Amino acid sequence: MIEKMAIYGNSSIGVFCLATDSYVLIPPDIPDKILKVVESTLRTPIIQTRIGESVLLGALAAGNSKGLLLPHIVTDDELNFLRSNLDVNIDILPSRRTALGNIILVNDNAAIVHPELERRARKTIEDVLDVEVIGFLIAGLPIVGAVAVITNRGGVLHPMTSEEDLKIISNIFKVNVDVGTVNAGFPYVGTGIIGNSRGALVGAATTGPELAHIERALGLLEV
Repeated sequence: MIEKMAIYGNSSIGVFCLATDSYVLIPPDIPDKILKVVESTLRTPIIQTRIGESVLLGALAAGNSKGLLLPHIVTDDELNFLRSNLDVNIDILPSRRTALGNIILVNDNAAIVHPELERRARKTIEDVLDVEVIGFLIAGLPIVGAVAVITNRGGVLHPMTSEEDLKIISNIFKVNVDVGTVNAGFPYVGTGIIGNSRGALVGAATTGPELAHIERALGLLEV
């Protein structure tokens, strides 16, 4: 299942939300109408919170069905709330970087990260998310979480990703991947798509052909 939507009137929904097979993070002030669309599409428990007193959850956090990584700017109250409401590993990434969603691309099988991410941070990703961690560029860019979206069924990558890199990334994550765009030609697909094994949501500006291609690339046609 795949649906179009906007958050705060913005089609960059991946900046605000984070979806995995075991939880979905959404800001606290989202209308019930949108929450119902998210719930019916992703069919996963929704947790509403801020991170670092910000609603940019998708940009700030990274996770999979086994765990959640938060930036050092997360408040104690937010951290305690998440630990009380999520039955997964949760930790703060030991890094000066805060936009974790932009520099970590992860599913339940592996993680690709900004090649310059600190060794200590990589070890924390391995431990918390229980995945192998590989430094890699996608389309020559280090912001791997912004230029791609990956689930346990498929992936969509920046349109300038080479055929060779598509094969490498597919092997790393153990799913089929393809290039694509979102929101009428925008190449930073991670900012405009959130998804898991059950469904996906894309920005409201996404065209019909883009929608069909994303659905196919994420392996959702048979869901």
